[in-house]
Amino acid sequence: MSIHFTNGQILGPDGFITHAGITVEGGLISATGDLKGAEIIDLDGGYLLPGFIDTQVNGGGGVLFNDTPDVATIAAIGDAHAAYGTTGFLPTLISDRIEVIDAAMRAVEQAILEGVPGVLGIHIEGPFISEARKGIHDASLFRTLDPAAKALLKSLKRGKTLVTLAPETCTTEDIAELSAAGVIIAGGHTDATYDVTKAAIAAGVTGFTHLFNAMSPFAHRAPGVVGAILEDQTTYAGLILDGRHVHPAAVRVALKARPKDRFMLVTDAMPTVGATTKTFMLNGQTIHVEDGVCVGPDGTLAGSDLDMATALRYAVTEVGTTVTEAAVMAATSPAAFMKLSHLTGTISAGHKADLVWLDRDLQVRGVWRAGVRHQAKTLTMV
Repeated sequence: MSIHFTNGQILGPDGFITHAGITVEGGLISATGDLKGAEIIDLDGGYLLPGFIDTQVNGGGGVLFNDTPDVATIAAIGDAHAAYGTTGFLPTLISDRIEVIDAAMRAVEQAILEGVPGVLGIHIEGPFISEARKGIHDASLFRTLDPAAKALLKSLKRGKTLVTLAPETCTTEDIAELSAAGVIIAGGHTDATYDVTKAAIAAGVTGFTHLFNAMSPFAHRAPGVVGAILEDQTTYAGLILDGRHVHPAAVRVALKARPKDRFMLVTDAMPTVGATTKTFMLNGQTIHVEDGVCVGPDGTLAGSDLDMATALRYAVTEVGTTVTEAAVMAATSPAAFMKLSHLTGTISAGHKADLVWLDRDLQVRGVWRAGVRHQAKTLTMV
């Protein structure tokens, strides 16, 4: 059965359409569509946006990808975040042993093969990062990007592989080799200098993980990683908009420095998202939610309790973006970053019908993954 959305503001590639509808057939957005027998969805004056794409999702629904990197965990994380508008995601593995990375990659391949909704690949965040900017990562797990590690990172048979690494821990030749093999490389958890960062971009780094967090800051005589990012106009940069990871003024400055469509909203979400329990274990430490963020025993930030719908609202209400700009950062930009713009990220004919309906207050009213409406077991209010 087809679906027809009407009576709302529908965000197309060229802006909002307010006096038309769109039709979904066979899991895809249809250019024409036969309304006979279609289910009519009245948007009640709200917004229909492309489904959100989150490139950094450590957990959700009470489970952490590192703990049990299997298909069931991936599905549980996807279902938890779908309640908040996320229709595509990269299950993200925090620094771990090489055999755990291998198991996680094989699990993602199997999840895609089995059709688990929303899985686009994997994000391997470490262990090829800097101890000086480790954050909550366990430094005892860090390792060099040796031939065996590079071979593993190039081994995913289905989906996209995103790797966060510190450019100063490897060579530009390493970066170029992985990039040539189709691995998407982001700089992150790095204490690199401005010059090292610029060289890494030239070698194949196309993105940066959580801008401002866990990276060398901007200073007038030492621009660092942040300075290199703000000057660059081409790479993509993730932003954790939970009010604690980055001050909204810093976000506004960043948005003025480079194209807005080169930023991505990410959650860096932990198991607490979509779960009633707000504590979990990570590397033997108890992590708990405090004022909306996850923190370790010493107060170190340990990911977030953030969902994409809340991030989008924060962008609009606190940072001052338009709904269109926030939606681009939540969907269109991450699709482009992962080279998936031909399939998803915009409401366009022939694209997957990954859609999120928000009311006028930007609260989630409905979510569709490939044209199938998500039915949350318990929809946690956001």
